[in-house]
Amino acid sequence: MKTLASLAKLNTAADKRILIIDGAMGTMIQRYKLTEADYRGERFKTWHRDVKGNNELLSLTRPDIIGKIHDQYLEAGADIIETNTFNAQRVSMADYGMEDLSRELNLASAKIACEMRDKWNKLTPDKPRFVAGAVGPTNRTSSMSPDVNNPGYRAVNFDELRTVYKEQVIALIEGGCDIIIIETIFDTLNAKAAGFATLEAFDELGMTLPIMLSGTITDASGRTLSGQTGEAFWYSMRHLKPWSVGLNCALGAELMRPYIAELSHMADTRVSAYPNAGLPNVMGEYDETGEEMACKVEPWAADGLINVIGGCCGSTPDHISHIREHVAKYKPRVAPVIEPKMRLSGLEPFVAR
Repeated sequence: MKTLASLAKLNTAADKRILIIDGAMGTMIQRYKLTEADYRGERFKTWHRDVKGNNELLSLTRPDIIGKIHDQYLEAGADIIETNTFNAQRVSMADYGMEDLSRELNLASAKIACEMRDKWNKLTPDKPRFVAGAVGPTNRTSSMSPDVNNPGYRAVNFDELRTVYKEQVIALIEGGCDIIIIETIFDTLNAKAAGFATLEAFDELGMTLPIMLSGTITDASGRTLSGQTGEAFWYSMRHLKPWSVGLNCALGAELMRPYIAELSHMADTRVSAYPNAGLPNVMGEYDETGEEMACKVEPWAADGLINVIGGCCGSTPDHISHIREHVAKYKPRVAPVIEPKMRLSGLEPFVAR
């Protein structure tokens, strides 16, 4: 089966070297300075709402741009590219009145990425490439109230998220993805809904893909937006038996390191990291160059902390190329043997000793 063959290649590659995941999709799209008309294309020319900023829609209206971005990251040396589906589920698409396009968007985005994967697998058969179906956090949180005057209110619940995520994951799998990546996790309950939906999708389709998990530490407090520490986050999610766990977004490499080191010492699976290209300047732009970013993440590889490395907001193919060059000489992290104990989590971890 293709699934088993792909997993075997992924595991073999990960055992040999530190794998490179791609950089930011949004940053690259911004370079094209697209207009409302570009986003609409002919099909959505008379759509009743503004759609500029709906980057996932570009997989239908400008697939040439999305394909070119994937191609550039693969040329830069990425082993894993993510589909253009960060917000491609019904909850987020509701902002544009495009909920019913969710399945089509995921299928189209997966096929674009897989086409580029297949192109590069023919060009470099000794360096297999993989497509990770990107499952983002949505624009709502299920564990906190958005209304300060009504702390019991929730804008979305677990079952609603589970339903929309299942639709998304099934489409990503049917589109040809090799991996499902649940990323930028700021609310662990959202992620648990995504994880549950992914397992349901596997059962329904009769196949299993590796799962990557990537949380987001929002600031120097060392916690996710919903309040968990990195250790508590891992204990909340490890039941999914992910292929990897890690962190992305929010922080640049300099600030992310202690939290990656913490995960590296406690997770009995692979560890991934794709930080931002530094912190945004007053204009919201990222100034850290590819060489600067690569120099900051190289010590992570030298110290044996990571298995997968790449970039998030502000990163480009140039950043990915420099990172690849800087970590190429280091061996991938070896997961520690973790002593069996009861490990529980709320906002803080609890280990029964």
